[in-house]
Amino acid sequence: MATFQIEGGQALKGEIQPQGAKNEALQILCAVLLTNETVKINNIPDIRDVNKLIDILSNLGVKIQKLGNGTYSFKSDELNLDYLESEQFKQEGSGLRGSIMIVGPLLGRFGRGYIPRPGGDKIGRRRLDTHFEGFIKLGAEFRYNKEERFYGVEAPKGLKGTFMLLEEASVTGTANIVMAAALAEGETTIYNAACEPYLQQLCKMLVSMGAKIDGIGSNMLKITGVKELGGCTHTILPDMVEIGSWIGLAAMTKSEITIKNVSWDNLGLIPTTFRKLGITIERKGDDIYIPAHKNGYEVQSFIDGSIMNISDAPWPGFTPDLLSIILVVATQAKGSVLIHQKMFESRLFFVDKLIDMGAKIILCDPHRATVIGHNFESQLKATTMTSPDIRAGISLLIAALSAKGTSTIHNIEQIDRGYEDIDGRLKKIGAKITRL
Repeated sequence: MATFQIEGGQALKGEIQPQGAKNEALQILCAVLLTNETVKINNIPDIRDVNKLIDILSNLGVKIQKLGNGTYSFKSDELNLDYLESEQFKQEGSGLRGSIMIVGPLLGRFGRGYIPRPGGDKIGRRRLDTHFEGFIKLGAEFRYNKEERFYGVEAPKGLKGTFMLLEEASVTGTANIVMAAALAEGETTIYNAACEPYLQQLCKMLVSMGAKIDGIGSNMLKITGVKELGGCTHTILPDMVEIGSWIGLAAMTKSEITIKNVSWDNLGLIPTTFRKLGITIERKGDDIYIPAHKNGYEVQSFIDGSIMNISDAPWPGFTPDLLSIILVVATQAKGSVLIHQKMFESRLFFVDKLIDMGAKIILCDPHRATVIGHNFESQLKATTMTSPDIRAGISLLIAALSAKGTSTIHNIEQIDRGYEDIDGRLKKIGAKITRL
């Protein structure tokens, strides 16, 4: 278990370049299985979860070449599908939730796909029903080995397009079904589809490979199946969650930071939501400039004067991955805010660590927390803590960087799952952080 030691209370200054988007990369990498031609992908982040998936693809038989920093080529012309039922895959796939998205492309192309029950963050229940119900509606047969916790779908006669109304607008579920439907016979309509920018990116990539998809960016996708797909070149967007993390870091540490090349048009409500906490965010071309908040920042209130409420929602609502950041930033705001995490019932359970640091937080229930901001009248105090998941981990790191004294964060492998060389990049803008 690796550890960070952080000397807090340092103002940072400089420019930081966001990495490629983790959530997009996991979808895009699975899509290379749809064709036997070469697929080139740019801006792949060098993080644990993505590297795990690349290893799984390699073990499956995908020919992979690293062409440069963040650029790879993939060719899936000689796959070893027996690997999917091996003990090796059961172990490797179970450690990565994103591995579920290899099932759709394999089912569409080869008529079968298997996956062990995947792992990932310990943030609450994350159902897979949407994925498999979609496959079943396309004509696949589902089986589950309860003892081995192993899922399988098979469609020896191929998939046929149909209409489906998804019970939830699952991003990974929509991605999986779209990839399977791209090679199904006839037209598939997916209503209540997720429409996040990263799902849009996947659809655009598939279109460049020869897929026929209408309604990209909406919650109704129409996919007309084709017999085969070809190669393409694709560039991954910057990671919006990392961008939000840097906004929160700048505010909490009273730092002057420029976040470069953020793809503003794909940020949705992220700038607006941070502005609700009183944070100044300036657009300079395609960069975000955040001045040093030397006088702090004040939470807005609603028109009727009621307490500010910030909650997550499917896109174009505010992403749940940034609510942990919002919560920690609110601890030093002037005013109070209610954080409502609707999607995951365990994601707010890291607040006890912030309370230990001196934050004023009332955990109302597993989904809601009220934060009474300090307005920088008292600093958070350094402590020793353990990172429970990616987003809580980065939130605790931001708290430690703003706190007085030296903090220790254990289990930083969780942070490494989603943030590339985070200590190296933070050091370049003045952070005092050591990896042990």
